[in-house]
Amino acid sequence: MAAQLILGLSILVGVHEMGHMLAAKYFGMRVEKFSIGFPPKIFGKKWGETEYSIGMIPLGGFVKISGMVDESMDTEALAQEPQAWEFRSKPAWQRLIVMLGGIIVNIVTGIVIYIFITFIFGEKYISMEEVNKNGIYAHEIAQDMGLRTGDKILQVNGKVLEDFSDTRKVLLENNSSFLVQRGVEQVTLQVPVNLLDKLSDKEKGFIDPLMTFKVGEVKPGMNAKKAGLLEGDSIVSVNGNKINYFQDLQDALKLNKNKKITLGIKRTDSLLAMSVLVDSVGIIGFAPEINMKPSVRDYTFASSIGHGTYKSFKVISDQLKAFGKIFKGELSASNSLGSFLTIGKAYGGIWDWERFWALTAMLSMVLAFMNILPIPALDGGHVMFLLYEMISGRKPSDKFLEWAQKVGMVILLALMVFAIGNDIFRNFFK
Repeated sequence: MAAQLILGLSILVGVHEMGHMLAAKYFGMRVEKFSIGFPPKIFGKKWGETEYSIGMIPLGGFVKISGMVDESMDTEALAQEPQAWEFRSKPAWQRLIVMLGGIIVNIVTGIVIYIFITFIFGEKYISMEEVNKNGIYAHEIAQDMGLRTGDKILQVNGKVLEDFSDTRKVLLENNSSFLVQRGVEQVTLQVPVNLLDKLSDKEKGFIDPLMTFKVGEVKPGMNAKKAGLLEGDSIVSVNGNKINYFQDLQDALKLNKNKKITLGIKRTDSLLAMSVLVDSVGIIGFAPEINMKPSVRDYTFASSIGHGTYKSFKVISDQLKAFGKIFKGELSASNSLGSFLTIGKAYGGIWDWERFWALTAMLSMVLAFMNILPIPALDGGHVMFLLYEMISGRKPSDKFLEWAQKVGMVILLALMVFAIGNDIFRNFFK
């Protein structure tokens, strides 16, 4: 998990800062430092006028451009007359391009990655047709809005969905509704405006496909292995109660934590009874082999360009919708804001290159979006002041920019502490 997080962030920070550096060098500005990671410095080498380095704290990076008020707060040189190679001596439009350079490169990076993973891997998904063979499993939050286990989803927001995962994506829309088949009747259910906020707790589920299964890998040293469970077995009952779906087994195990249960096992043509101890978190130690056929959409390289670009900008549009819900009070910032702990959990503990690159592409677009926000100390803050200068013809003073940078740093540090605190609370105390 840590290795994937560090690699992903290093790639994104590297290309972001490279965008600033290349634009600055193109316009003849002196770039003093380029660093991936924050000090203390692990490695550094000066090439030409620029020192390239790797910092020990791999959660960001920076480019130091001569004559620019930035997070280093090195303002001594600003007391001197502007030099031709300095950021502050260049026309506003050039400075604007330099500040947008990191954002632009992050967007391009996200698009390129999405294009290539779409072309190489295609898109794997569970079709709604496949899900509706058995129906859905409704978690508590879904039950609260009226969904029931076994419901078959006919439409969401008046549309027939092809991809089951889209049932969660549409929750960003306003006035969402589900049309479901329940037995012989059809039922329309309105989605509560605060549902997405409740689902921000990553431990809580919404709806899943009801899944038939067999026993897959039996984990060495765990209770299932000790009891004699074998790969390929079918679990048909728990304490005499019939098991049809994997969720039935999960529910039964949660009700019997730290207890011995009797499993009814079908092995080839034989029926066996097996006593197994359930551990304190409600598992016995095997991976299920799910009997659900995934679908795959394949794309030519030409069609990957359009679809990859669409997926990239869909990330930004989803961010905008989420921010809109936060401002409306339908989504709390505390539930939706996370730090590197949340990102690390998303990467997971097992190397999966398709997932790694998909998540890195998404984060590249999120980084671009977050950096364009008009907060001093972010690229968007610099862009805001530069646009003011270009429109009004008046350049903010260096002293004003210095104080704006300080205020921005305080805001960013407060947000960082808030995000890390949220993660610590959610992961260790909730």
